[in-house]
Amino acid sequence: MERLSGARIGVAMAASHCNLSRAVVTIKELVEEGAEVTPIISPSILSVATRFGTGEYWRKEIGETANREMLFSIPDVEPTGPQHWFDVVLVMPCTGNTLAKLANALNDSPVTMAAKAQLRNGRPVLLAITSNDLLGMNAINLGRLLSSRNIYFVPFGQDDPMKKPRSLDAHLELAVPSLQAAMRGEQLQPILQPWK
Repeated sequence: MERLSGARIGVAMAASHCNLSRAVVTIKELVEEGAEVTPIISPSILSVATRFGTGEYWRKEIGETANREMLFSIPDVEPTGPQHWFDVVLVMPCTGNTLAKLANALNDSPVTMAAKAQLRNGRPVLLAITSNDLLGMNAINLGRLLSSRNIYFVPFGQDDPMKKPRSLDAHLELAVPSLQAAMRGEQLQPILQPWK
């Protein structure tokens, strides 16, 4: 049985280029589990070429994996709130920069607009965090969002506590049960999980 059959999921992708391939694998899993996935793309994913790929490469990878029209701009995303497009918005990857903007109610990209539009309707937003600074200067923003209504987290942990002691990374293998829980209005537990 498909665990996400018929679920309408907006996947808002911030520009953590080193995590995009993991996000694409997760999108594939969501589609295989029956979800209707609409990718919402940070402009810098499409405009910055890195060692992880060019904008055109990611446009093709994400588009073919989701097999749905992608949203690229704030005007593209704005109707998702009043028209109730999504059952849940998954911000994946959710960078420290995006996390800080959400914690401080800043809206300057398709990703933050998607979250704002969803929260306006009292609907769930699920964050798959990844940043080298979430236990540093950004910890205050993480704390704000951990106690915010309708915001949930894919369980996370310290991915490399010796070399990167302030880094946290989401366990994307738990994305499906995290989405199921968020759509029920619950946080998947335990939220803190070790990396092997």
